[in-house]
Amino acid sequence: MSLADELIKLDELRTRGVLTTDEFERAKARLLEPQAAPAPSVAAINNFRRSATDRWIGGVCGGLARPTGVDSWVWRLIFAVLLFLGGTGLLLYVLLWIFVPSE
Repeated sequence: MSLADELIKLDELRTRGVLTTDEFERAKARLLEPQAAPAPSVAAINNFRRSATDRWIGGVCGGLARPTGVDSWVWRLIFAVLLFLGGTGLLLYVLLWIFVPSE
């Protein structure tokens, strides 16, 4: 649906009384504004890199510490606990080590 079609539909909704004038103006402003930057969580995931300085084995925990704000020792503890719960910690760590690029 093009921008013009969406504006026409919004105007029809306002004309029928489904939208108030204030709601119409806010919806129109949202349509006409340039796309905003991605949410902080999306940006953190896109910028996730293995740490080159805070590392013991592969730098995964140091890399996780930066965008989450949790110390790297906490991530190491989480992976260690998951290791003893069926080995998922080791599997997850190795997958992150393989697929997450280094700084």
